[in-house]
Amino acid sequence: MPRPFRDAASITYPIIDCDAHVNEPPDLWLERLPRKWRDRAPQVKHVESGDLWIFDGGKEKWPVGLTAVAGLSYLDFKSMGITYESMRPGSFDTKARLADMDADGIYAQILYPSVTLRGAKIYSDDRDLQIACVRAYNEWLMEFCESSGGRLLGQAILPTTGIDDTIAELELALKTGHRGVVISSFPNGSVEPMPEDDRFWARAQEANFPIAVHIGSFIRGDLAGRRESWSSLAFVGLAALTKAGGQTLPVVCDILFSGIFQRFPQLKIVLVESNIGWIPTLLEQSDDMFRRYRWYTGAVDQQKEMPSDIFFRNFWATFMVDTVGMDLLHRLNVDHMMWSTDYPHSGSDWPNSRVTIERVFHGVPMDDVKKMLHTNCKELYALDQIPERLPGR
Repeated sequence: MPRPFRDAASITYPIIDCDAHVNEPPDLWLERLPRKWRDRAPQVKHVESGDLWIFDGGKEKWPVGLTAVAGLSYLDFKSMGITYESMRPGSFDTKARLADMDADGIYAQILYPSVTLRGAKIYSDDRDLQIACVRAYNEWLMEFCESSGGRLLGQAILPTTGIDDTIAELELALKTGHRGVVISSFPNGSVEPMPEDDRFWARAQEANFPIAVHIGSFIRGDLAGRRESWSSLAFVGLAALTKAGGQTLPVVCDILFSGIFQRFPQLKIVLVESNIGWIPTLLEQSDDMFRRYRWYTGAVDQQKEMPSDIFFRNFWATFMVDTVGMDLLHRLNVDHMMWSTDYPHSGSDWPNSRVTIERVFHGVPMDDVKKMLHTNCKELYALDQIPERLPGR
């Protein structure tokens, strides 16, 4: 009988956090963009209520708040009012990040952005400006990771300005050492799949390069326009919807039923921060509807495999606190599930992630726990530099 997991002290291997974040430095784009865009470059404005990101001269704004609350009590959480002076330096300083990881028992982290999580389109609708902003972020992120000894792994962001620009940035990400890319639209730049996207999918498959869909960025339908007040009960409801997979479900269905995987059966899609408890229900209904409707819709001529088979083969997913997902682990591909901290965002339990690990994985077979804390992420991103065992264990 498999040994059940009971306590974090039994972990003998490096924990890999498959979804952590940076808070982009306030001078990132001011320093890296050409002077002609200085007034329109993303920058931080210091206001009475806290630091505020300004994009394209004020066309978009984003407060510094819930992306920088690691270490705070829930009673001190706030959607705005945080400043770069008050947040943990681990948000943007490599040495400080590694120290925070050591305090939390985390060996390595896959890194995603914060303000840019809303997608590259937040920078500007101006193609040249957006591409310059994307490039500046990706270059800074690699510099942030360089001195980490292989413990910090960057995920490049991609523009939404068309297939040629998307492929060009993908090629640069491959060349410069990123471990994957984050998409906030289909490769063509819209929220609808198009035939020209195949050029991107083909290159990603050829390079064995994971493509991530993170909550907060690739949003379509009615959810795309929802902007509840940060200080409202409705916002709590929207957050619950998001963390339960609500934002991700439409995108998954669009990708899963697009025919992509008939043409690119080795493509790797990573669903980030949407948790996993919803997956068995979606797959049950997907298979049932496919069986019932594939003949009259003509889907039988476009897709031969059951949707669940495609999902189990081509999709990976990350989670934080999801005990329901653990209860349903027998209906998931445990080889594709990965745990994360969300540091330094509001989903993080830093510096007490060990407590969360013990709660979430209690009673789960220890071999499966190792897969979700270490092996799956290591294999997906080819992290050969990470050892199999902790020193002295």
